[in-house]
Amino acid sequence: MTGRRQQGPRGRGTASNPLGRFERIEVVADEPLPDRVPTVFLRDSSRTILARNESPDVPFDVSINPYRGCEHGCAYCYARPTHEYLGFSAGLDFETRILIKEDAAELLRAELESPRWRPEVVGISGVTDPYQPVERKMELTRRCLEVLAIYRNPVALITKNHLVTRDIDLLAELARHQAATVVISITTLEGELTRVMEPRTSHPRDRLRALEELAQRRIPCGVLVAPIIPGLNDHEIPAILKAAAEAGAGFASFIPLRLPGAVAGLFEDWLERHLPDRRRKILNRIRSTRGGKLNDPNFGSRMQGKGVFADQIRSLFEASRRRYGLEPSGPELSTKAFRRQGEEQLSLL
Repeated sequence: MTGRRQQGPRGRGTASNPLGRFERIEVVADEPLPDRVPTVFLRDSSRTILARNESPDVPFDVSINPYRGCEHGCAYCYARPTHEYLGFSAGLDFETRILIKEDAAELLRAELESPRWRPEVVGISGVTDPYQPVERKMELTRRCLEVLAIYRNPVALITKNHLVTRDIDLLAELARHQAATVVISITTLEGELTRVMEPRTSHPRDRLRALEELAQRRIPCGVLVAPIIPGLNDHEIPAILKAAAEAGAGFASFIPLRLPGAVAGLFEDWLERHLPDRRRKILNRIRSTRGGKLNDPNFGSRMQGKGVFADQIRSLFEASRRRYGLEPSGPELSTKAFRRQGEEQLSLL
């Protein structure tokens, strides 16, 4: 990294709170933001926990997100605009005002016990990381995994935090029934870049260590190289896949950078603050993969990109994936072992 300028609150991916798209009144502070902005945790009183997905780009139809907002604070996070539906900003609010679904496990148990439930793969994540820092204390994700393990309902989990290894016992039990996969997201192998772009995530070496520990317990695991940011981390694709394969990953996929809504402006600001000398090049490369814009919301192309640079990224990824013996996707999960409490005697794990 060169030409970097440190600005904004420490340990945060953004330095502003842009007005939400549904808000009409903006409050402008007279004083600059403090050097440190604390995280506030709020109770989420939602009475349902399973979200249905209708996007053809996402590999599962049902998902669980125990938290709204994410303290990881990734500068590029495509999920930031979801906070605007809550009356918050996609900026600092997204990473400092975290809603907690304290009843997540109980709501999940009720869903799986219902005769209306037809067993299928449940994705954990998809919007915010289920192993963000507060999970160490709250254990909402672990409690949901306990329920899924009791019912033997298959789960596909995505995270960029080594904390997932805390729950290896539950994941290994599900894996015995071909009912668990874990994907570790790795954006870069550079610790310094991680620190400013994904400030509260696990260091890349710890994510690789998570792959090692998962593989040792025979839990199917893979790597998601995401987001690939042309002009910033695309050259790391071979190195990331090599390191992941050596750590025990069995499959790999990638997603190019997506900048929906307010995220585009936030990411531009991040580049100006941390990589001003490379800002124009990176933004132009992004536009070259998104039809001249910073974002493409269309199904299909939004997860792949298009154009010469997008084709080059795809070719480099596929060549590297084959070179290091990684499959394009994880194993198919099974619902055959699913059981309800009334169907047989259950034992606590």
